[in-house]
Amino acid sequence: MDAAPDEGGRAKWQRAEELGFHAAYTYDHLSWRSFRDGPWFGALPTLTAAATATDRLRLGTLVTSPNFRHPVTLAKELISLDDISGGRVTLGIGAGGNGFDATAIGQEAWTPKERADRFGELVPLLDRLLTEGAVSQKGDFYTAEEARNIPGCVQRPRLPFAVAATGPRGLKLAARHGQAWVTTGDPKLYEEGTPEQSVAALRAQVEKLGKACAESGRDVAELDKILLTGFTPDRGRPLESVDAFVDFAGRYQELGFTEIVIHWPIAGSDFAADHAVFERIVTEGLKQLG
Repeated sequence: MDAAPDEGGRAKWQRAEELGFHAAYTYDHLSWRSFRDGPWFGALPTLTAAATATDRLRLGTLVTSPNFRHPVTLAKELISLDDISGGRVTLGIGAGGNGFDATAIGQEAWTPKERADRFGELVPLLDRLLTEGAVSQKGDFYTAEEARNIPGCVQRPRLPFAVAATGPRGLKLAARHGQAWVTTGDPKLYEEGTPEQSVAALRAQVEKLGKACAESGRDVAELDKILLTGFTPDRGRPLESVDAFVDFAGRYQELGFTEIVIHWPIAGSDFAADHAVFERIVTEGLKQLG
């Protein structure tokens, strides 16, 4: 389940746990798309509140990015959240984009190459910060000077990374540092593509992930494969009925996807959906998928 930060009321997180969701995520943005002029809370405080309201549900970001995060401060907050949740946190992390986050703290929007460069430095340093008691490292973009992170994560050797990537550099990061890989599909197909083209594009992405893992000496089966829905040509159609969802999810399950993330319905937005159907999808549809 994916919920916008303003959807962070205790009852919603608790209901997600009652319905049997494996995990619940929130976006990590300063503001985002059409929600820019409405309520929008910080991701990590929201997840902290969710951790105190639930007992079993995994919690995470989809996704954190270098746009406004520094690995030293991010590591400290993640270790705290992992402790508060009793080891239920997954960090979804990506290279960022050109949305409101790109310029909100005063910098010029980075080019795709600049985002990839920062991403390539942030992830390995964050890995070290979450697994070592003290870290010093001077990079082109990020520096840590005797950064202490004691006692470390509850989850060992650290909390899992779900790396969002489709390009070669990002897929290498997923292969080297990820416990999971995240994709939203091929954005070029969103407006005019077909569901069949989307399946083919995601099949190609999975194959590229497999090659990146092989080059890094890892078995691609070690990584969970997460599809964040709502950004393929299907858009909201998978939430129109239980049968529609089962058909949609079944196609991607056959490609090796282990987790399908759907948005909690938000009235008057791109994620509007019938809430009763949404709950039936969780309680009935998942059983059909096995």
